[in-house]
Amino acid sequence: MTWRRWLFVLVLLGTLVAALLPNADAPDLGDGDKVNHIAAFITLSIMAAWAWPRTRLWVIAAVMSAFGAAIEGLQALPIIARDAEWADWYADTAAAAITLLIVAALRALRRRAA
Repeated sequence: MTWRRWLFVLVLLGTLVAALLPNADAPDLGDGDKVNHIAAFITLSIMAAWAWPRTRLWVIAAVMSAFGAAIEGLQALPIIARDAEWADWYADTAAAAITLLIVAALRALRRRAA
């Protein structure tokens, strides 16, 4: 596995740990819960596209959406003591999709310039 993929996996695991920490201990950008979700999934989506440049972007978007759903599912477990919200998953999915649309546009521009 390349170093880019290892870095992505580390960030992915860090995101998972942060999402499962008690609310008081979880990292917070200070502008609300949705900002945290959007920032995390923009970062993860860019890193995934960078680490797997030949993978179709819709596949990466689907994996990011599934990861967001998994986080919400885990947060719904009583032992985790976090609040699972559909709106968080929507924010995750939208952030990933929009980010990857931008990546697709940038890749197309780069191909045209080459």
